[in-house]
Amino acid sequence: MKKELSMQQIKEACLNVQEFPKEVLDWTHENNWWNIWVPKEYGGLEYSLTEGLKQLKDFAKIDGTLGWTLTLCSGANFFIGNLQKDVAKELFNTPNICLGGSGGNFGTAEKNGNEYILNGKWRYATGSKYLTHFTLNAQVTEKGIALKNEDGTPQIRSFIIPKEKVTIIEDWNTMGLVASITNSFNVENVTCDKKYSFLYKEVYLPQPLYQIDFSTFADLTLWVNYIGMAEHFLEQVKIFNEESLYAELEAIISNVNQEIAVISTSIETLLNNGDLLSQDQIQDIHLKAKSNVRAISLAIISIYPFLGIKAASYTYPINQIFRDYFTATQHHIFVKR
Repeated sequence: MKKELSMQQIKEACLNVQEFPKEVLDWTHENNWWNIWVPKEYGGLEYSLTEGLKQLKDFAKIDGTLGWTLTLCSGANFFIGNLQKDVAKELFNTPNICLGGSGGNFGTAEKNGNEYILNGKWRYATGSKYLTHFTLNAQVTEKGIALKNEDGTPQIRSFIIPKEKVTIIEDWNTMGLVASITNSFNVENVTCDKKYSFLYKEVYLPQPLYQIDFSTFADLTLWVNYIGMAEHFLEQVKIFNEESLYAELEAIISNVNQEIAVISTSIETLLNNGDLLSQDQIQDIHLKAKSNVRAISLAIISIYPFLGIKAASYTYPINQIFRDYFTATQHHIFVKR
């Protein structure tokens, strides 16, 4: 029987935990949150871009770590669009399938006929202990020689392997996003059939959503997490009843929510018309996201020193929100200049 949890119960269950408790994971599975982007024919919720972004922001407003984990893992399940249909059907028949892994190119994939031999250590896999399968990018080699594309760039492929073939390295020791358990992982001489590999730019599902540039998808899904955490922070600051403290942050959040709505709607219209984002549009969205996150960060920093000792105490939610937010801002796509 499905157990309903209130938002307050979920907040309390996520506060200062090392791992998400069973009731939160059960709630995630029962509501199919890992699969918000997955088509209904494969057992998913098939949210539109606008619906999905709103849902992710709502998760982050409940709890930053919860929002971050659901975003990164549902974002990995988004790769269903890059899989051939028979493989997608096979994998997404797995109960509570949850993909996750690393976007870095930290290992090698030695080509051996129609298979690859995977080796390497990858950082970092959000939700490492909750995953059913790991995703990774690797440099393709043949007879030990690194292969290149026609344009001279390294030949990189992405792979999906079951969790049983991965060794988790427990090295996630951060001040925030603790329960995301974003550990590194090691893969040693794992054979992977080519059909379980993919390229970001090869799309097999017809839905317009899967035609979005993946870097833009990543920008938008992370961006709404920062906004959700900021809204949660603002909610807590208002308890202090000092409007002068939070007026700037409130204005920033209001403006960016409107901006996100316009961007997501325009992207949906573009994709539904069979068009793609231009490189200029992709870059513009990225720069807007970075600029906005920087503004939110400065506003939060300007508030925090005036909240008193309670804000420095691990027992108060605002402390975890602060730690989660500033851990999340260290994601590489938002820190690189």
